[in-house]
Amino acid sequence: MNTLAEENYLKSIYHLSLNTENVSTNQIAALLNTKAASVTDMLKKLADKQLINYTRYQGVSLSATGEKIALQIVRKHRLWEHFLVKKLNFKWDEVHEMAEEMEHISSKELVDRLDEFMNFPKYDPHGDPIPDSNGNFKSHELKPIATIGVDENGIISGVRDHSPSFLQYLEKQQLTIGRKITVTEIIDYDHSIVLQIDNNKVHISREVANNLLIVI
Repeated sequence: MNTLAEENYLKSIYHLSLNTENVSTNQIAALLNTKAASVTDMLKKLADKQLINYTRYQGVSLSATGEKIALQIVRKHRLWEHFLVKKLNFKWDEVHEMAEEMEHISSKELVDRLDEFMNFPKYDPHGDPIPDSNGNFKSHELKPIATIGVDENGIISGVRDHSPSFLQYLEKQQLTIGRKITVTEIIDYDHSIVLQIDNNKVHISREVANNLLIVI
């Protein structure tokens, strides 16, 4: 049985490893808002349990066992987020912290029944893929709105920034998962972007365009 802290580390290493092969101690410390020395102590414990591959000063990666555990934590987190939004009518900016607590529930039977109850959803409310009971998931090819040109379009399918303030902004602008957008103009001065959504036009900054993901 792994502790809550160990599970949080494994999940954090998993998320960081999506963008880099070997995750650094400083990256983990920044993500978990803790000191590098504390991270080093935990990495030694996880290495002793053979959950990570760790050589000091050379970065860390998950072992096959560690990755399996991390994916199950991610699965539980995203299933609970889906449940909270779709079944209990929470908003997508309200559910992350609740799911952070619920992801540590250990009962596999409960999680599998939750999955079945919701008809095996493939994506959470933020567009992130939900691993199945074996850790497999269907990922779609996402690209930031900032990378497409005028007259190109796509379906909003994910976000890079999960902060409540960003999600609330998107909700207010009706830039939510499943909405079709078309780029109608890119402003030369600041590279901000004008989008067409149904019969409305929305002007977004370059930062928003970099954090809002679409499927073409």
